[in-house]
Amino acid sequence: MTKRHISLLLCTAALVGSGVGAAWPTSLPKTYLVHQGESIQKAVDSAKSGDTVLLFPGVYHESVKVTTPGLTLRGMGHATVLAPPAGKATGDCGERGNGICVAGTKTKRLKDVTVSDLTLTGFPRAGLIAVGTDGLTVQHVTAANNGLWGIAEERSVRSVIRQNTAQDNGDAGVFLANTITAEQGATETQGTLISHNRLEGNRIGVTVRRLRDLTVAENNVSGNCAGVFVVGDENKPKAGNLTVRGNWVVENNKYCPKTARLPYLQGSGIVLTGAEDTRVTGNAVVGNTGKSPLSGGVVLFKSFVGVTSDRNRISDNTLDSNTPADIVNQESAKRNNTFEHNVCWASKPAGLC
Repeated sequence: MTKRHISLLLCTAALVGSGVGAAWPTSLPKTYLVHQGESIQKAVDSAKSGDTVLLFPGVYHESVKVTTPGLTLRGMGHATVLAPPAGKATGDCGERGNGICVAGTKTKRLKDVTVSDLTLTGFPRAGLIAVGTDGLTVQHVTAANNGLWGIAEERSVRSVIRQNTAQDNGDAGVFLANTITAEQGATETQGTLISHNRLEGNRIGVTVRRLRDLTVAENNVSGNCAGVFVVGDENKPKAGNLTVRGNWVVENNKYCPKTARLPYLQGSGIVLTGAEDTRVTGNAVVGNTGKSPLSGGVVLFKSFVGVTSDRNRISDNTLDSNTPADIVNQESAKRNNTFEHNVCWASKPAGLC
């Protein structure tokens, strides 16, 4: 080794020893462990962006609000359960009847939050609700027996809701809207994906209301009053530019009484009302049977406020044993909805199979 090499090594050692030139990160992602009986909210409030809050198995009687970007809230599967507290709920999330709230603001969306591997049950409103988010991921979550929705969101973009179970919730298993309370035109979701979920025993399996640029794909939707609803209204722009693809929509024959907005529901597979430029393709729609105005396999329904469904394409679906028909088109021919390459047995009007 030359004198020059020795000199360089000594200089390097001196720099490292003094801390100069050592590019160590100021902080590394942390994992906060929460055991049954401890506060989830306390851990969430302590965590920073990039951190994980990991919940051990047990029943946690609390609601949790997430406002930190990049946070992961994860349980250990079905044995990690969030349920309402025995007494009065605390915090605005719990006071509103929700289990987990992922909340941005009106001026800044909350980015890249993940919620996974846990069960949400018995909450008066929603198991999980997200408001003002960007890049939310919800996966391997079971949302069951909640008063209104299993998993819901509004004013959010680029979400991924996949491989969840939403069962026996009071309204929709998965509910997505531009806004829940205000009246305004449909908004772009920038590619939100609802896929590979199991949706059973709800009033509606999936509701997509006043949204655009969204995909509902490869979900198992059965035993609800209605399977998939794509809903528009008199506001502009209209709901649409959506894809409903490769879903298994079977025997959604539960009875649900009428509401202020809809007649009673029973036997509805996939319903488009007030939507445009939507692609319904490659679905298996079987055994959805009822006598509601919305009953049938794939139904194009003119909304109760008179908004038409226009330029939708129903193609390459397999339909069987749906009543009153496999395909029900309540729109006039001039709406330019197309029906192509479907395998089905009966339609209203005739000639669509």
